[in-house]
Amino acid sequence: MATLTLSLVSHTNAGKTTLARTLLRQDVGEVRDAPHVTEFASTHELITSPEGDRLCLSDTPGFGDSARLVRRLEQQGTPLGWLLSQVWDRWRDRPLWASQQALRHVQADSDVVLYLVNAAESPAAAGYVQPEMRLLAWVGKPVLVLLNQLGVPRSAAEEAADVAAWREHLARWPLVHAVLPLDAFARCWVHEATLLATVQAALQGEAAAAMARLAAAWATQGEARFAQAMALLAGCLARAALARQDVPEASGGLTDWGGHLRSLRRVGSALAGRPPAGDGSPAAAAQQALLQGFESDLQACTTALVALHGLHGQAREEALARLDSAFTLREKVPEGRAAILGGAVTGAVAGLKADIVSGGLTLGGGLLAGGLLGALGAAGVARGINIVRGTGQSWVAFSDAALAEASQAAVLRYLAVAHFGRGRGDWAQTAAPLVWQTAVAAAVQRHHEALRAAFRARGPRTGSPDDAAALQAALQPALDRLVREVLLALYPAASA
Repeated sequence: MATLTLSLVSHTNAGKTTLARTLLRQDVGEVRDAPHVTEFASTHELITSPEGDRLCLSDTPGFGDSARLVRRLEQQGTPLGWLLSQVWDRWRDRPLWASQQALRHVQADSDVVLYLVNAAESPAAAGYVQPEMRLLAWVGKPVLVLLNQLGVPRSAAEEAADVAAWREHLARWPLVHAVLPLDAFARCWVHEATLLATVQAALQGEAAAAMARLAAAWATQGEARFAQAMALLAGCLARAALARQDVPEASGGLTDWGGHLRSLRRVGSALAGRPPAGDGSPAAAAQQALLQGFESDLQACTTALVALHGLHGQAREEALARLDSAFTLREKVPEGRAAILGGAVTGAVAGLKADIVSGGLTLGGGLLAGGLLGALGAAGVARGINIVRGTGQSWVAFSDAALAEASQAAVLRYLAVAHFGRGRGDWAQTAAPLVWQTAVAAAVQRHHEALRAAFRARGPRTGSPDDAAALQAALQPALDRLVREVLLALYPAASA
């Protein structure tokens, strides 16, 4: 059982407190765009192991005038040095005095130093690094350099190039054990696991053994959070797959020619497997109701996902595409109008045959058996649609294509939440980076058959909790594998 401390140090205003909030999932310290915001070192417990080990994280004041700070620390053993650092600086230069106190604290209490640099600038342009390496050499503890302010997530190759450039620049200082990307605004639990494994490698003896136990405890928490996230996404997708909205029958007699024309359009759409959109029809109203129900569930799911990751903020309404292809229409054709529409239905049957031959099976192959289709007549076709489509009740639901699109959006939503650093404030939805969209689209395509098999196993769309739970259980393993594959594609260095 041991207590280990990681100290965050950097040039002033480099984002230490922002990163501390992200790692601790607490609003510690003060975050604003100004130098010397943190005046004193503050230490917080990061994690404990089942064996009683503790890992603490210390946030320290930033280095301002690094050259002066080096001189002060190197003079501390002399009477003049003591007078300057303990009396003069405390009175005349408080930031410099606070930095000295912080470094003494780091030297006395830290096991590993986490040194943040601004990756938005090139290593050669970061003139503060050289004097600050002298400061860290004075501290005498292992140093891990963390690349902060990386910007919008990019490809693994581009990120690796940044790491390689900084690693080459810092190679002259043997106190640097590793260089890692860890953006306070866009990190993921994958990065955190890599950080703790690297900390373990920088330690020796009992400290390394304790760090191994702490890293294992952190990984266990991360895996549990990941499993809960996949359950939330699978549940939302399962409810969408089972959702259906009944379409009330339109009123109107045999002389209602406007109603006849609308019915003609719905018959054609029924045979094509989708409803007309935006025409004021009952089917269009049902579409809108189906979307509203899905949006409400989606917001609740996203809000739960945000809270699960230790963030604050409510999911806003998400604008969903109102496309015909998002729906499957199971419509009861009014039999009283079928005779009037007989010619149109007969013309649509050719499309029905083609659909069945191509494997679509829109109405079911049994309707064609033994040449019965030609003998049914228009009213018989209407009854056939009613029986096969919905046993007397028209309804709309999301199509398989829409569910595949929703699956892709769900993975992107998970990535957005899982990468969101708490130091950024309340969670807010932003556009997914292109590298995420590319990786997720490729993974969904590779897992298309597994997802489709899970959705096709949903059975009758009763919408009961038991049906949703069963479909969620079928979807969750497929989502788990898909998202892990995406994370490995984005962060191949974290495969271990």
